Amino acid sequence: MKTLYFDCFSGISGDMVIGALIDAGADPHRLEEELKKLNIDDEYELAWKKIVKNGITSTKFDVQLLNDGLSHDHEHSHGHEHDHHHSHSHEHEHEHDHQHSHGHEHDHHHEHRAYKDIVKLIEGAAFSNQVKETALKIFKRIGEAEGHIHGIPLEQVHFHEVGAVDSIIDIIGAAILIHQLEIDVIKSSPVPVGTGKIHIDHGIYPVPAPATLEILKGVPIEQSDIRAELTTPTGAAIVAVLAEEFCSLPSMQIQSIGYGAGTKTFNNHPNVLRVIIGE
Repeated sequence: MKTLYFDCFSGISGDMVIGALIDAGADPHRLEEELKKLNIDDEYELAWKKIVKNGITSTKFDVQLLNDGLSHDHEHSHGHEHDHHHSHSHEHEHEHDHQHSHGHEHDHHHEHRAYKDIVKLIEGAAFSNQVKETALKIFKRIGEAEGHIHGIPLEQVHFHEVGAVDSIIDIIGAAILIHQLEIDVIKSSPVPVGTGKIHIDHGIYPVPAPATLEILKGVPIEQSDIRAELTTPTGAAIVAVLAEEFCSLPSMQIQSIGYGAGTKTFNNHPNVLRVIIGE
């Protein structure tokens, strides 16, 4: 039985999960190839590199968005006829936004997808059934939480932070890598969420954000004095769906260890997620 343990001593996010799995030996090039099955590779580029976080070498995984509403056309539009049109259309959209902000949602089609769109995207891709099932379960967990908070049925949920391409890649990527590593059992430590306040689409909110807290129902969370968002909705959903037990490090013979770097840096501890894989 191959066991994977998420050691979330600094919380968990989608990019930290992918970084940690790559660091533990999963193949990022195979991940890149698999993700092409979604047919959205004109929307993003993947990057991963080793970085040192407070003395620990870890893998930082990034999804770079290529055409997020305000892409880099404005700076280089003179070089590309095609982009030139693109940037003008966006300028008009932005002028248009100020007068009729309700139009805003549609203009940013690249950034936000509805729950239904994401389900179609996954079901239409040529992944193995296991990968599809895992990815769909994680999205459903987020969709139900968002629906519950906003008071709307799952079918009508539009993701904001989570419908963005980077979250889609993180979640489907996690499903791909877990199956690539042939993991049988997944366990996790309790999940620290952090404290304080954060700015999100809807204004200033407490940490953990409402969606994160809703997703973590039934999961042991850990008190933490760090004034930051340690666990994101994406990270919360991945661990809530995948882990069948929340416990201290289980008995096992360790085969590989991976550290996935987060985007934040703290004084007293490394902001990384550790995964431990063994038999």
